[in-house]
Amino acid sequence: MDSRTTSSERTERDAPTAATLKPNALGVLGILFFVLSGQAPLTGIAGAAPISVALGNGSGTPAAYVVAGAVILLFSVGFIAMGRHVVDAGAFYTYIGTGLGRAAGAGSASVALFAYCVIQAAMYGLYGSIVSGLVSDHTPLHLPWWVYTLVTMAVVQALGALGIEMGARVLAAFVLAEFSILLVFGVVTLVKGGGPEGLGVAESFSPSAALQGAPGVAVMFALASMFGFEATAIYGEEAKEPKKTVPRATYLSVTVVTVFFALTSWMLISAYGAAKAPAAAAKAVAAGDSAGFVFAPVADLFGGWIGGVLPVLLATSLFAGVLTFHNSASRYLFCLGRDRQLPAPLCRLNRRHAPAVAGRVQTAIAVLLVVPFALAGKDPVLTLFSWFSGLAVLAMMLLYLLTSVSVVVYFRRRRVDTRLWNTVIAPVLGALGIAGAIWLILANFTTLIGGEAGTALWLVLSVPVVMALGVANQRIRRRRTG
Repeated sequence: MDSRTTSSERTERDAPTAATLKPNALGVLGILFFVLSGQAPLTGIAGAAPISVALGNGSGTPAAYVVAGAVILLFSVGFIAMGRHVVDAGAFYTYIGTGLGRAAGAGSASVALFAYCVIQAAMYGLYGSIVSGLVSDHTPLHLPWWVYTLVTMAVVQALGALGIEMGARVLAAFVLAEFSILLVFGVVTLVKGGGPEGLGVAESFSPSAALQGAPGVAVMFALASMFGFEATAIYGEEAKEPKKTVPRATYLSVTVVTVFFALTSWMLISAYGAAKAPAAAAKAVAAGDSAGFVFAPVADLFGGWIGGVLPVLLATSLFAGVLTFHNSASRYLFCLGRDRQLPAPLCRLNRRHAPAVAGRVQTAIAVLLVVPFALAGKDPVLTLFSWFSGLAVLAMMLLYLLTSVSVVVYFRRRRVDTRLWNTVIAPVLGALGIAGAIWLILANFTTLIGGEAGTALWLVLSVPVVMALGVANQRIRRRRTG
């Protein structure tokens, strides 16, 4: 520590230390839990699957998860190859900047930070609504949703400041609970031979089933459900043997998530019967209770008691998600501060080697994103959750595309890895798949956000605006520093 540091600064909780996140803090399973919590399995199934079945390709929804998983796996090949040579908590920011230049990297950093913050705000909206309903149902308290959201922001901030291991332990408990119930439901239903129409393999996985209805909508929601797998690289600095841990965690997370969502959605459809599932899902969505489409067959299998447990697990699923995205966004702020793209105090660490200042700033951003919806009296699910979820998916898909291009450029220039599949073929195929996904998202964006065309346009335009601001900030700071 600098000898000129005052005694008050020495005792301050977040006194500056070397700007390096705590090494050897996470293994493969620890990183996997962060990824799964960010993807919030129960939230993805209860929120996205019913809409895909109702508005997408009906009983072919499981095939959409397989397609989305294949695209993400192709992307992961190049993502991992680059990760062996570049280890940094900035992930996309560093990868894109290394391959496409500092300006593109700075712009992508802004988009990544934007994506993580808005998806966290979206989850806060749904979380507040669910918790408010749970408390009102079981106690005399009838407080607005934003009260629970603001209290939870303080809890998330405290857990983030305690360090990465504490967060991993908390997330592990929540993720295991929700994941286990849905997985047991899927496996038991599969072993029993499915529902009234059997397993319905052809009805869910044949090419004709996959292409029926509006397959683009289904693929779009499937990709949205897989949001956050890239967190494996974000925790590279804190991983044990990152060149081994990060690739294993990435492939494992993508595989686990793909199989989980495909199996669970397939068994949900089977439980209703492939012919009846779309109508049941449409009825649940129209009634504003899409989760009921999922909860009903699970309760039929486990018994009525599970009906009281699943809403609680949905709330904890969302809590795990907001904690994960708090950690991800904090590490982006930390990296931008360390690289002098943002004010240097953002790279200050506390004694647990957690990015304390960046964490406080991230919490402040969450407050600024959520409070306007509360003050305006907007429905937290129909506006905050729906709008920001769609916006975050669009922003993240852009980052996936830029990263794929950067991987190809990087290895063509550096020649540090000459494996053709890993450095050219898979990244190009992944880029084509992601470009197609972006087209689908833009074509169906109004449906995705559940809003109006005008709102959709403003949300879409915010992504290139944020990227342009990041590029402009980088150029201004570069001129100031000479």
